[in-house]
Amino acid sequence: MTPEPRSSSSRRAFLRQGGAAAGLAAAPSLGALRAGPEAELKIALVGCGGRGTGAAHQALNTHVQGPVRLWAMADAFQDRLESSLKNLQQNHGPRVEVPEERRFTGFDAYQKAIDSGVDVVILATPPGFRPIHFEYAVRQGKHVFMEKPVAVDAPGVRRVLAAAREAQAKNLKVGVGLQRHHQPVYQATLERLRNGALGRINLLRCYWNSGGVWVRQRRPEQTEMEYQMRNWYYFNWLCGDHIVEQHIHNLDVGNWLLGEPPVRAQGQGGRQVRTGREFGEIYDHHMVEFTYADGTKMLSQCRHIQGCWNQVDEFAHGSAGSCHIGRGIIRGHDGKVLWRYEGPGGDPYQIEHDELFAAIRQDRPYNEAGYGALSTMTAIFGRMATYSGQMLEWDRCLESEISLAPKEYSWDAPPPVLPDENGFYPVAMPGQTKVL
Repeated sequence: MTPEPRSSSSRRAFLRQGGAAAGLAAAPSLGALRAGPEAELKIALVGCGGRGTGAAHQALNTHVQGPVRLWAMADAFQDRLESSLKNLQQNHGPRVEVPEERRFTGFDAYQKAIDSGVDVVILATPPGFRPIHFEYAVRQGKHVFMEKPVAVDAPGVRRVLAAAREAQAKNLKVGVGLQRHHQPVYQATLERLRNGALGRINLLRCYWNSGGVWVRQRRPEQTEMEYQMRNWYYFNWLCGDHIVEQHIHNLDVGNWLLGEPPVRAQGQGGRQVRTGREFGEIYDHHMVEFTYADGTKMLSQCRHIQGCWNQVDEFAHGSAGSCHIGRGIIRGHDGKVLWRYEGPGGDPYQIEHDELFAAIRQDRPYNEAGYGALSTMTAIFGRMATYSGQMLEWDRCLESEISLAPKEYSWDAPPPVLPDENGFYPVAMPGQTKVL
């Protein structure tokens, strides 16, 4: 079968679900919710872990554009909220004004924080909550910065896309924490590649190989729900597996360069080293071959195993040479450097907030939810391929009705996955696990 060109109808199913990512970004202003340089923007932080605290720190640093204030905070756990608040107070002083009556905990805390009279909401909980939190924030008419990934399953992606359309209609500004889009070296390098610096691109390689992350030991007084919430990284309904939670950054670069998501995926993965009960249900390695509509391949590798070769980066290969994208270096086939990025640096985590808050104050179109959802679904697509061991098609996977969400959000409710009598959780088995 002859591959379809990138401009063909191969993406129509995705666009029908959510609207083109470019269309979301370029939506015309409706003239609402303008906040000039003198207007104070009140912020709610929903999710007070390390990344949420960092995002709030960056949002508060936008005070050089105009006054900002952290007005409300929400988290499932009181101790995490108080630790974050202390950190932010030490760094930002009077710009942090969160008295006890605006500190909210529990599963419904996000609603109370969003409804507390704020203008901008930072969503930084585990990604399994992102669709319902984003949906509510948009319904309440708030500008949003949400961390990646924006969902952990296809129903969640579709929910985010529907909320993104509503945000567009309401002229709300939406940022997504895929900060490479705001990093000058990536912007300049991808522009050169799209303009033909490598000729025709035929292969991408991307990696997130590392030693893994923290484990928090089970305490006797914890319910199963609390234990999983404290160890959210190891449960798919909360995290989506590390191919979704971390490797999304690298997969996003591939989509950004090629202008669309892949059409097919197949791969393999498993738990070779990280096999203890404390590691929940996720794999310790994934390897995926993605195929784009014109036949271009992207080889994707992510691993959480200590003592191995580590790499977090992206590479492109074409008819005229190769490119180390993250370092901004293009070489010919003889290894000679043809171009090297020598422009400005800058902290992309700060830049993404600077640009979001500038868009709010200047009433400029700004909605990153489309490509955030697209790249999230690409990572989910990869997980579906490794868990099933099957060759999968994008359109069918995007339409999947398999939801990872719990039936009830409460401390005494059973999570979607439970341990056996020995404390081990079920793990996906290629050739047996159903993903569609």
